[in-house]
Amino acid sequence: MTVLDTPAWRPRTDAAPLLPDPEPYRLLGTPAAARLDPGRLRALYGQLVRGRRYNQQATALTRQGRLAVYPSSTGQEAAQIAAALALRPQDWLFPSYRDTLAVVARGVDPVEALTLLRGDWHTGYDPRAHRVAPLSTPLATQLPHAVGLARAARLRGDDVVALAMVGDGGTSEGDFHEALNFAAVWHAPVVFLVQNNGFAISVPLAKQTSAPSFAHKAVGYGMRGRLVDGNDVAAVHEVLSEAVERARDGGGPTLVEAVTYRMDAHTNADDATRYRDDSEVAAWRAHDPLAVLEGELDARGLLDDDLRDSAARQAEALAADLRERMHDDPVLDPMELFAHVFAEPTPQLREQRALLRAELEAEAPEAPEAPEAPEPSESSRSSDSSGSSGSQESPESSEPGHGVDRAQGRAAGREAGHTS
Repeated sequence: MTVLDTPAWRPRTDAAPLLPDPEPYRLLGTPAAARLDPGRLRALYGQLVRGRRYNQQATALTRQGRLAVYPSSTGQEAAQIAAALALRPQDWLFPSYRDTLAVVARGVDPVEALTLLRGDWHTGYDPRAHRVAPLSTPLATQLPHAVGLARAARLRGDDVVALAMVGDGGTSEGDFHEALNFAAVWHAPVVFLVQNNGFAISVPLAKQTSAPSFAHKAVGYGMRGRLVDGNDVAAVHEVLSEAVERARDGGGPTLVEAVTYRMDAHTNADDATRYRDDSEVAAWRAHDPLAVLEGELDARGLLDDDLRDSAARQAEALAADLRERMHDDPVLDPMELFAHVFAEPTPQLREQRALLRAELEAEAPEAPEAPEAPEPSESSRSSDSSGSSGSQESPESSEPGHGVDRAQGRAAGREAGHTS
C-alpha cells in the first residue's frame, strides 16, 4: 500500500455524472417537443411577448430621461422568464442588474423593479415580501448571499431553494468561485444560472475562459453541470425546474449555463458596434427566443389570432401602465441614501451623511424677508406711546447681531455633525 492508495487524495465525487451534455439541450423544434403541454407553451408565449414589450418600454424610458440606465435583456427573455417560473412561492431569487424581467415575472411591480435603475433608492421592493433579493450591480456578489441563505434554510429544515442569476462576465469574479465552492462543500440547495450572452460588456467569451463551457466548471467544484439552449424557453424551464427540485430533495447544487445572446447594447450608454458585427447580431436574431417558440406553436397549430391578440393587448397594457407611472416625479429625500446601508453606520458613512447635509443646507433658499410694516398713523403712535395697544419688539429680536448668531449656530451644528 502506498500513499496514493489512501483516501486523502482520492476524488470525493465521480466526475462522469456531473458532466454536462456536449451540446446545449433543446426541446423546441425537436421531436421531444411533442410531449410538451400545449397550455404551458401558450402561457410561455404570453410571458415572452410581455417580456419583450417590457424591455422595449424600459429602453425607451432611458431616452426620455426617466431611467438613469437600463441593461436590456432583449434576446434573453427565455432565460429570465424560465428562472422565475421554476421557483415555488417559498423559494428565493437572487438577480443581477440585468435581471429586472425575471424580477417582474416573479411578481414584483415593474415600477418597483426599476427603482434602483432610476436612481431613487437602493431597491424599490420589499425583498422579504417577494422572496427576491435586491438587484445586484456589483458583479457576482449576490452569489455568496444565495448560498448563505440556502445553507441557513437547510440547517433550519426550511423547504427553500435559492436560484442565483449571473452573466458570463460575473464568472470571472472571485465571488463566483467562492459561492460555488461553499455550495458544493455544504451541499446547499442552490441553483446557479449563468446567462452566457457572449460578452462581458465588450470582452468576448474567448477572452474570459478557455473551458469547454461554463457548465463544465461545475465538475471542478463537485456539482452537476447542465448546458442548455438559453433561447429555448421550454428547455430552460425544464432544466431549471429539475435542478430546483433536485436541490429541494437533497441532491445538492447545480450550475446551469444558458447559451443566449444580448441583442441590444450592454446598456443605453454603450456602443455595441465597436466590438461586434451586425452580421453576428443578425444571425442570432434568427434564433430569437420569441421566434423559436412561435415556430413551435405554428407547427402544432397552437398560434392563432386570438392568442396573438391577447398577448399583444396584455403586453401593451403593461407598457402603458409602466410608461404612465414612470412619468410621475417621486418625492425624494437625499438623506435617505444613508438609511439601511449598515445597522450601525460606519464613521465614513456618518462623515458622508454630514457632508451631504451641509451641502443641502447651504443650497437651501433663504427664507423670504418679512415685509416692512406700514408707517403707523398718528392715532396708533399715540396709542403706542401710552402702552394701551401695539406689540412690543422682543429684546431677542432687537438684539444686535442676533441673525449672525443664529447663522453661526447652524455652522457650529454642521461642524459638530462632521465629528459625530
